[in-house]
Amino acid sequence: MIIWSISYFNARVKREVEAWPTSIYADYLRLAGLIEKYGIDLRMPHSRALGDGLFELRFGGRDGIGRALYCFVSNRKVVILHGFVKKTQKTPARDIAIARARVREVRRRS
Repeated sequence: MIIWSISYFNARVKREVEAWPTSIYADYLRLAGLIEKYGIDLRMPHSRALGDGLFELRFGGRDGIGRALYCFVSNRKVVILHGFVKKTQKTPARDIAIARARVREVRRRS
């Protein structure tokens, strides 16, 4: 049963996510299904709150580790703000800054 709907900040974010290596994208799709089912109740190890309404979806595959940064908006909607394949242990501050700016923009639009 799907309760939450997922959208993307823009078409570019969606294209970038869909272009990830197959094993990473497959795990992302699996976790996206969990977000659709559990929404804000999805927790570690799959999802982590980064503060101020920003969340990190944590996934990986044989090709590496990926992250999708997202937020929740009204009417049970999830917006994927930014995604990337990790190259370092820690989530880069630059990627978090991009997502935080996009959260503010999404809130202004809604």
